Amino acid sequence: MTLLPRFVSLAFGLVTLGTGLLALPLEAIAIPGSQRVAQASSPNGALCPEAALSRLRRHRIATGETLTSLAQQYDLIPATLMGFNPVLRNGNAPVGTEIVIPPYNGIRVEVPAGSTWRDVAAAYGVRADVLFEVNGCTQNAPRVVFIPGINWAPTPVAQVVESNPTLSRYPLPNEAEVVTGYGWQVNFLTSQMAFHSGVDLQAAAGTPVLAAQDGTVAFASTQGNYGNLVVLNHAGGLQTRYAQLATIDVAVGQTVRRGDRLGTVGQTGDASTPHLHFEVRSNSSLGWVAESPTQFFPSMEVGR
Repeated sequence: MTLLPRFVSLAFGLVTLGTGLLALPLEAIAIPGSQRVAQASSPNGALCPEAALSRLRRHRIATGETLTSLAQQYDLIPATLMGFNPVLRNGNAPVGTEIVIPPYNGIRVEVPAGSTWRDVAAAYGVRADVLFEVNGCTQNAPRVVFIPGINWAPTPVAQVVESNPTLSRYPLPNEAEVVTGYGWQVNFLTSQMAFHSGVDLQAAAGTPVLAAQDGTVAFASTQGNYGNLVVLNHAGGLQTRYAQLATIDVAVGQTVRRGDRLGTVGQTGDASTPHLHFEVRSNSSLGWVAESPTQFFPSMEVGR
């Protein structure tokens, strides 16, 4: 999946989808605890962007607007608007209601007094330097912070949790070259860092895409930059996503077995060449959080 300097994701009920992309200029990234932090600690400093929570906009809902249309208008996912505006959490958009609009996808949370950026980073699985920059480069974490790349979701439905949930079937008939790996990547065209929440596996158009484990189809349709997308929910709170597909061969609600064909490799969404964008996510009270696929498929490590 092509790296973009923004977040791209969408939520469907309890299934929250996201590519989790955040772009920051390389020269602006500061590491808490370093001299660079002291230099950039001023909210008005040239090295630091304005805090995300200081950039909230307001919008009064007009006749005909819906949760989905509002999200599209501001290039956000519905889940983000629902998290910031409880009035939207039933899926309706009451005409005349004023709502707040964050600058990009994420959640607003209160953190315990005295928390450091490293404390917050550890709690939410987001890099401390990113949190520092996104929240205005204050030396200490404020009581209310913006966490990018985490999708708001209602309390997840209770589920049976396996002690060691696993994925055991490679999502293509044969192991493939990793075009783009999981994690922080440098986009040399823009000199920006972007978080890639899956792996891109090179494969010819039409190659069968296979289920990594038994599961249930949670989503099977076209979705923005993902192109044609299939999402499977698995036992143990795991989820896999298969994007940029040419065709989709399953339907929402369908039960699939490990190795079943889900569709074929394509070049849809933001793909510039045929490949499979494959993600692994784990369920949490904050939604489906990206995990490195390499813990299940070591060959998906770049350079192996």
